[in-house]
Amino acid sequence: MNARCRQTGLSYAEALLAVIVLAIALVPAIEALQTAFTGAAVTETVVQWQQLLSTRAEEVLAEPYASLNAAALAAGSETTPSSYSDPVGGPDRVLTFLSGYDGDDADADSNPFTGPDDGLLWVRVAVENTPYDLVTLVAQ
Repeated sequence: MNARCRQTGLSYAEALLAVIVLAIALVPAIEALQTAFTGAAVTETVVQWQQLLSTRAEEVLAEPYASLNAAALAAGSETTPSSYSDPVGGPDRVLTFLSGYDGDDADADSNPFTGPDDGLLWVRVAVENTPYDLVTLVAQ
């Protein structure tokens, strides 16, 4: 074969076509990465909230039962934050709810917060204005 007929590289049209194909394929790939980065940020926030909740729950559960019972009586109901809650206005405010708990439903009204059992407290720790919380019972 003579040197003029032999092809030694890509032509301008082939290179242009390859760049166009890559550009078209990159758009969905970049969109997928953007979704992944957004999801990672949301997951990081949720993990931080979970750590806040578990830390506060451990702090509250380490308190003597008498202190928790006094705070529950002072709060008055299961929907009123107790004195173990963060001050108003802080970022990621953690609220702690304490209440007596009717574990045996002796009053047969199916409401766990009426007719509470002696020596049984309901504890709920929640991040304000989010659906994230931890709930447990404490026995004397």
